[in-house]
Amino acid sequence: MTSTINADPAELAKFSELAHRWWDLESEFKPLHQINPLRLGWIQSFVPLANNRLVDIGCGGGILADAAARQGAEVLGIDLSTKALRVAQLHAMEAETTGVTYREVSAETLAIEAPAAFDVVTCMEMLEHVPDPASVVMSCAQMVKPGGWVFFSTLNRNPMSFIQAIVGAEYVLKLLPKGTHEYAKMIRPSELAHFCQAAGLDLKATKGLGYNPITGKYSLNNSTQVNYLFATQRPFE
Repeated sequence: MTSTINADPAELAKFSELAHRWWDLESEFKPLHQINPLRLGWIQSFVPLANNRLVDIGCGGGILADAAARQGAEVLGIDLSTKALRVAQLHAMEAETTGVTYREVSAETLAIEAPAAFDVVTCMEMLEHVPDPASVVMSCAQMVKPGGWVFFSTLNRNPMSFIQAIVGAEYVLKLLPKGTHEYAKMIRPSELAHFCQAAGLDLKATKGLGYNPITGKYSLNNSTQVNYLFATQRPFE
């Protein structure tokens, strides 16, 4: 596990600059709002969120954390962007969302503070933005209870994902700001599976996420070529 803060200062600065736009449904974060019901529904196909403790790693402005709390989960959202967390807290107050709190803390630190403390751990669209994704996966595994679930979503690293996620999404369709993703930081499913195995997590299911530029709609599919999700479980002891 990394002994220093597992974060890229440039990545934190990039998202901090956009923090005030997290809850603007027509902003750079529109895709996250659009895919949120899909990923939330997929998570709940494995584990009910009501009355469960959930931690959202790299929560940003709280899009997933807020939605999970509205499903009845007791949610902690963590991030290292002070501005994003302030936006998340302000939105929770304005929307009167109960059951969600936010902390500025790294996954590695929280894993030490709260081992086996959560029923569900989510780490969505975050691993491709940190220097050491394996360390985050290990921390997620340490935070979840035996029998609990850990969910990841990230971007594959191959020519198709470069064309679709960077050239297409950032430069042609302009769904995301230029520079949102770096090709070298994308993670192949085989690599993430190895991280999970090393952390003691059992991979239970994978899913793909696709975008139709004609309809402007996202949907879940069975291809992990570009955006993909992992459902993993910590074995019962």
